[in-house]
Amino acid sequence: MQEATIYQKMNEKKAASQTPAPGSRRILFAGCLAHLTHDGLTDMLYVFFPVWQQLFSLNFSDVGLFKTLFSGSLAAFQMPAGALGNRFGLVRSLTAGTLLTCLALTAASFTRFVPLFAVLLIVGGMGSSAQHPLASAAVSRAFGGASSRNALSTYNFVGDLGKLAFPAMAALIIARTDWETAIRVMAAVGIASAVLVAAMLAGQAQAAPSLSSGQAATARLGFAMTKAFGALTAIGVLDSATRMGFLTFLPFVLKDKGADMSVIGLALALLFAGGAAGKLVCGLLAFRAGVLRSVILTEAATAAGICAMVYAPLAAALVLCPFLGVALNGTSSVLYGSVPELVEDGGRDAAFAFFYTGAIGAGALSPFLYGLLGDVLGVDRAMVATALLVLAAAPLTWPLRGRLVSRKK
Repeated sequence: MQEATIYQKMNEKKAASQTPAPGSRRILFAGCLAHLTHDGLTDMLYVFFPVWQQLFSLNFSDVGLFKTLFSGSLAAFQMPAGALGNRFGLVRSLTAGTLLTCLALTAASFTRFVPLFAVLLIVGGMGSSAQHPLASAAVSRAFGGASSRNALSTYNFVGDLGKLAFPAMAALIIARTDWETAIRVMAAVGIASAVLVAAMLAGQAQAAPSLSSGQAATARLGFAMTKAFGALTAIGVLDSATRMGFLTFLPFVLKDKGADMSVIGLALALLFAGGAAGKLVCGLLAFRAGVLRSVILTEAATAAGICAMVYAPLAAALVLCPFLGVALNGTSSVLYGSVPELVEDGGRDAAFAFFYTGAIGAGALSPFLYGLLGDVLGVDRAMVATALLVLAAAPLTWPLRGRLVSRKK
């Protein structure tokens, strides 16, 4: 009954706030650029894993641990980054985070000492932790009502363009020069992006709104936790764990099929191109069929696509990449866009940070855990295990029934 009252009040507020805030387009553009940069820098690491495996004589669990160190620190600092954003302002926190990531990656290109390399990956993840909670909450605040979901879908779509562009660029540079040059060039692109984002956000409100604090749970978390939001976060955890586990070991699966570095870069580019399209396709699907049906359909398609990718020959796997990308990355846009519908305005910064902590944390742990499984069972069987895990998302959609209203009537 209490949750029903919360949702009733939230829906009344949504109906009354459909007009975008002043400067909303500039905020959206800056948020999209920040998302493109950080998602690109994060996902380009997949291209470097086979190189680092040979360079440092790593097994699969070690490779997974490298990914876990970066994404784990990214996840662990989501909520602290949100708190720092409230204290020091959106522009300073987002700019500092981007610069920290780029400098850490640049420094990593100069070392062959594995412990120091691992520390620099952790520092890079810390820097990237600022982007998701701060930029997504800023975009959500700038747009009201149903336009919030559309703006967040655009924000997520552009993030996938970064996943498409940065790995492809990095793979091309590696093929023509070396991995050190590639990572330095991409870090320089990130620094230029940070400067541009700061310029675009100059003059905008520096601090996020104060977090609501009425009930005990709200005072602790910064928002009112509900069963529906908990279920949404759990689905995000499974979706992210599957996606990150699959992406970490996809280059090795392709390598076993005979792919060289340029073909692996092409496969990732095709996959992320499909993922970018998936943001739009799944957004339209959610509008037409409803959020819950969309989640169930895309997760089932993800499971089937991963299994097909494992056993298909190289040429067929390349053809499959963009179609799998639609389902693999499209679900996340539907999930992220649902956060504002389940949380009141004053707590959205904290809610986004909480959601991203769970989702990115799962994505950070899964490469290492699947790496252990890959060392025991082989990469192919570990990949099939990722496909089976994502099917557990279907029953978790039940608490969301009747709670998500941004769908076609």
